[in-house]
Formats: sequence, structure tokens, C-alpha cells
Amino acid sequence: MTHSYRQPGVVLTDRRFTVPLDHDRPGGETIELYAREVVASDKTHQDLPWLLYLQGGPGFGADRSVGRPGWLGRALKEYRVLLLDQRGTGHSTPANRQTLPLRGGPAEQAGYLTHFRADAIVRDCEAIRAEVTGGAPWTVLGQSFGGFCVTSYLSLAPEGLATAVITGGLPSLDAHADDVYRAAFPRIERKVAAHYARYPQDAERARRIADHLLHHDVVLANGYRLTVEAFQSLGIVLGTGDGTHRLHYLLENAFVRTPQGSTLSDAFLEQAQAMLSYARHPLYALIHESIYGQDARPTDWSAERVRAEFPQFDAAKALAGDEPLMFTGESIHPWMFECDPALRPLRETADLLAARTDWTPLYDPARLAANEVPVVAAVYHDDMYVDTAHSLRTARTIRGLRTWITDEFEHDGIRTGGPRVLDRLLALARDEA
Repeated sequence: MTHSYRQPGVVLTDRRFTVPLDHDRPGGETIELYAREVVASDKTHQDLPWLLYLQGGPGFGADRSVGRPGWLGRALKEYRVLLLDQRGTGHSTPANRQTLPLRGGPAEQAGYLTHFRADAIVRDCEAIRAEVTGGAPWTVLGQSFGGFCVTSYLSLAPEGLATAVITGGLPSLDAHADDVYRAAFPRIERKVAAHYARYPQDAERARRIADHLLHHDVVLANGYRLTVEAFQSLGIVLGTGDGTHRLHYLLENAFVRTPQGSTLSDAFLEQAQAMLSYARHPLYALIHESIYGQDARPTDWSAERVRAEFPQFDAAKALAGDEPLMFTGESIHPWMFECDPALRPLRETADLLAARTDWTPLYDPARLAANEVPVVAAVYHDDMYVDTAHSLRTARTIRGLRTWITDEFEHDGIRTGGPRVLDRLLALARDEA
């Protein structure tokens, strides 16, 4: 059953699909997928080509926008758009601390979650494409992890693609998670240095907050335990276009005077809670490192192990001297499953996923080398989340891929510069075709 309704300038239709949990067992258990169809209100009855949007993450549902903002407005000029909640996110059989116990214990939950990587998402897309497009290939736009999925799509089912568009999401085809994080921590350090260069007053503010957290047990209103490591992880925003400014405004509100002395303000704690909680996207924390698993080596809490190779990120050592406090970026750590009440019941499940040694390949280098699909990719200079060198190495292995390398935008360029970014990439794709 579908339901259609209107917003300013668009007609939306809710669509639901049933797909196998394991596509290698098509007669087995099924799950439900949800997607939102969007078409410009003045093009409702036109026979338009389809554009499928794959959200970044992993673990985030598709954007819930109103009307036709940003890149979506540009896409609606010529496409009918499908915003897919990837399996386990949004309305697509969500996986979280409330639903996963339906699977059984941690071992059963971990086994279930092995079916929520890019290869399964691609096979979902192929399963619903016939119903959506009548079998015609579609254009796919993948942002960040969505770009990882597009690269898997080019490997597994290129016949389903008319054009492939990737923004900030060209993955390494063979890097282990350790390689990814060894490349990531120096980039994060550069982003932190750039933040302190822009806002030098924040260096002392960050040190003061960290010192307070080292000496006080701070628990947020939702039960989240705000440790110094958790505070450092707020640096994840530094990879976005406005992240440095958001972090600055957070830090300037940190302390307030009370009858008992200076303490962290309610305003700061409330904002920190919203930024730190994984309640809305727990799947991100659970399977994040598994998106790099492709062989017999476990990921084994890679970010936590590799971080130890970079002592400048140790807050206690920084505060003991005169070094600036280092924020961290896009990484998942075991302590998150102790601090965050949305993750605590899933710690053993996460440990089992980190220990798995049977990950299957997500990309096919030989097939990518023979690619015939027009494919374009925006690669952001010094992207904090996806290593630029890894992306460019992959770009050279995909036949016919055209890159647009730019320092005009950060990783979220499709959000901050949406129409211009998409317009540029579609023009490149037409040139390639």
C-alpha cells in the first residue's frame, strides 16, 4: 500500500518493499524496506528517469527534508527521486537496543547484523528496482557511505545503473580498518589545528573542560556518562562545512557560575548530549568498522588500537604539559558502549562483530577495471572522513571514472553546496556518457 501527500513544490509517496534478509536464501526470512518517492508537483504525471539516493553513514535513514531544498531541488528538475532508508535504518526494519533482542542473544544479534553491509544494500536496491522503474536502470547518488555502496553496486550489479554519482565516498578497495585509521588520525590532527588557528581562545576552553571531566563524574540527563574521551569525540563535526563554528559556539557556553562554584552549564550539557547520543542511529556504532572488513582479519576495535599509536590524542598527557587538547573524528570505540545508554545493552554484540574473521569482499577490482557505466565522483581535498589518497587510488582503478577534486567544500558538500555540486557532477557524467 502506498500513501501520497504534498509539501511545498513536491508530491511525496511512501513506498514499502519486502526483501530477503539474506539474498543468498531468497526463500528464507524477509525484512521490510521503506523509501520515500519525491517528484516535483508540476511533473507528477511525467515519465521521468529515476534517481536513487543512498545516504551516508552507515546507519542513518534518508534525509527528512521539507519541500525541495539543496541538491534535491536540483535533482527534481529532471528526475523522480527515491530516498531509501537502508536496511536497519529509519522505517526499514530498524536495528537498535529495543528491536535486536527479538533476534535472541548477542551471538544471534551479531549474526543478524552481518547482513547489513553495502553488498546487502545493493542487492536490496536491485530487488526493488524492477518494481520502481519497471526494470529500467537508474541513476544512483551516493553520499559518503552511500558512495561506498555505489562502488559495491558497480562491482555487483552494474547493469542496474544508468549513471553513478559519488560525493565524498570513494572507498579504498583493499585497505584494512587499521590502514583507514592510520591515515585518519593525522587528518584529524590537521583539522583540530585549523580550528585552534581560527578560534585560538578555544584551546584553553577545551583544556579547562577536559580537566573538569578528568576530575568529576558527569552524567547527562539521558544517562550518558560524559568522559574526557567522549568530549574529545565531539571533534567529529570538524569534518563538515560549518563544524568548526558549531564546535566554537558549544565551547564558549561551557561553564556557568553557581553558589557551589563554577560548573558545566546546562546549555553545554544539553548540546553535548544531542551530539553524542547514538539513540537515533545505533547501527552506525555497531557496524561502522565492519564496512572495512573484507578478509579473514578481524577489525578488532581498530580505531581504539590505532589511536594508541598517536599519543598526542591522550588528554591526560596533553593536560600534564602545555600541548593542546586533541579532538577526535569519525571513529567508534569500546567505551562508547559503556557511556551511551542507547548502546550499553549491545556491547557484547559489538565485541562479537569486532572479532569476526569471515567478512566477504565488497568490491570486485576486475569488474571495476572493465566498468562501462558513466561514473563521476566529487573528492574533497583533505576530507576528514574519507582519505583523499585512498579515494584517488580507487578512482584510477575504475574504468572511465571522472573525478572532481575540490577544496571548496568539506565532506558534506552535497548538503552545503548541493545544487552546484550535483549540477557539476551531472554535467561531468553527461560528458562521460
